[in-house]
Amino acid sequence: MKRILFVDDEPAVLAGLRTRLHRLHTKWEMQFVESGTVAIERMQERPCDVIVTDMRMPGMDGAKLLEIVNERWPETVRIVLSGYAELQQTVRLVSVAHQYLSKPCQPQQLENVIDRCLLLHELLNQPGLRSLVGRIRALPTLPRIYSALQGIVKDDSVTLADVAKLVGSDSALAARMLQIVNSAFFRLARRISNIEQAVSYLGFQSIRNLAMSVEIFSRWPGKACAGLDLEKLQRHVHAVAAAANALAARTPISDDTLLAGLLHDIGYWVLAQECPQDLTRAVELAVSQDIPLHAAEYQVLGASHAEIGAYLLGIWGLPYPVVEAVAHHHQPERVTQTEFDVLSALVIGHALVADDASVFNAVVPPDSKIDSRYLLAVKAPFSWEEAVRRVAETTASQEVAA
Repeated sequence: MKRILFVDDEPAVLAGLRTRLHRLHTKWEMQFVESGTVAIERMQERPCDVIVTDMRMPGMDGAKLLEIVNERWPETVRIVLSGYAELQQTVRLVSVAHQYLSKPCQPQQLENVIDRCLLLHELLNQPGLRSLVGRIRALPTLPRIYSALQGIVKDDSVTLADVAKLVGSDSALAARMLQIVNSAFFRLARRISNIEQAVSYLGFQSIRNLAMSVEIFSRWPGKACAGLDLEKLQRHVHAVAAAANALAARTPISDDTLLAGLLHDIGYWVLAQECPQDLTRAVELAVSQDIPLHAAEYQVLGASHAEIGAYLLGIWGLPYPVVEAVAHHHQPERVTQTEFDVLSALVIGHALVADDASVFNAVVPPDSKIDSRYLLAVKAPFSWEEAVRRVAETTASQEVAA
């Protein structure tokens, strides 16, 4: 049974949570404690799967509590449930809290958020990898992007469109911005997956404050591993995002599809930063055994960059269709698909551009290609020939723009 730990210094709040969530006692093992100190003691006795804490508490506040949990129990999913939300606290919490919910919070909303986080355990069933991802506080951006970000937020002449273009040029930067804007800090009526909307909603002042925090955005520290060319990887994800978006144009899923394309290889940022030796071994294994790279990653790590990236995006609270598409873009057969959706748009777009193995300085076998039969299975609103034409036109327009 999954264990959930609730922390709040107000006994009435804890009593209310205990009462409203009592119906879930056969589903979760729940504990309710009144301070960060007691929470740490309970974690030492037996770590929990999810911790939900208030922000403002005497002695040890929620940010300090989650910082300790991040360091000592990184596999635990960290959620803030608080009625206190100011921008300066955003900087403190974003690097240690996976998600932020505001009080008052409906029991069904809280249950749904916790359930989604726990379901991700099934997606990434390696505790060691969950710990690896859970401890991540920032994904470094490429030096030129980081420098541009630092410069653009100090320039009063730039427009929000300029900022959105920069954010959209870097997967790590985009993922973090979407995590922030979709947190309850900003009390949105709906989730945002459109980067221009996210930047517009945040506004210059918020972006400036966030961008200057090294705990949220930082420069990539050095060379990539395993021959991974991060600039090539960025070009690859942009090509896939453009291709998938061309297929989903003028449909309700277009924003999610573009975002899924941009983030589909975010797992490589995690692997390059956290376990470069394992990624190197996977590339070498793919070459020696003539197998796709994601299959080699399974042999070395027990999961691929797809599941690792999806787990990160999931605990950060990004939209479920995006998380699902990232998780299964190499193996769509794992999901029952009866209609054209974000996953199928990403899969088809991915198949029509250069394989992501090309971002490594090695000859790695590509995935087995999909064909027109897949389009029929997902009821795609276009033929294979039409898909090829749309992607080719998009590619040509990108080359002209470049």
